[in-house]
Amino acid sequence: MHIADGIVSAPVIATGFALMGALAYATTRNVELEEIPKISVVTAVFFVANFIHIPFVVASIHLIMNGLAGVILGKRAFIAITLGVVLQSFFGFGGVSVIGINAVMLGGGALLAYGIWQLRHLLPIKGGEVVFGALAGGLGIFFSGCVLALALVTTGDAFWVTAQAVLGYHLVLMVIEGAVTGACVGFLLKTKPELLSGWKRPDQ
Repeated sequence: MHIADGIVSAPVIATGFALMGALAYATTRNVELEEIPKISVVTAVFFVANFIHIPFVVASIHLIMNGLAGVILGKRAFIAITLGVVLQSFFGFGGVSVIGINAVMLGGGALLAYGIWQLRHLLPIKGGEVVFGALAGGLGIFFSGCVLALALVTTGDAFWVTAQAVLGYHLVLMVIEGAVTGACVGFLLKTKPELLSGWKRPDQ
């Protein structure tokens, strides 16, 4: 779901870099040394997930995992996604000129996922964390799809049909990512709950 070089207009590219810079600054302030290994691991997961392609109709879709990044890293997920986008640009995913808009598209979805994950206490039932993990994963992807569609339609009317197709594919991917993220949250709750953002022991 990366935007490639030469697709979007110069104003979209400039806006992407401006937003990326602002979000990177806001989400990396006061990073603790012990956070760096965790950020690095999530960056690697995000990087590898994009190489797993699933055939769908006449094309293929691939996992993004930006929702899971938000659930695990919180606001630090944006810098992890941005680093992953930069690395992926060297492997044919997107390009250098669109690093900004791709980072905002995917990293913004991670930040939304984090915001949704923070609401998990509104459902104080067994399994509530899994439900909000699934919502975080699914809606994070949907947000990214909306940004991608918006970037396309603001470039020119010729991209209207493509933007509609993009949203359709992201609805499917939203379900897949939601299920995967929910399952990962459930697994981590049983094995390593401290890896989840904002997790506290029941006695705290």
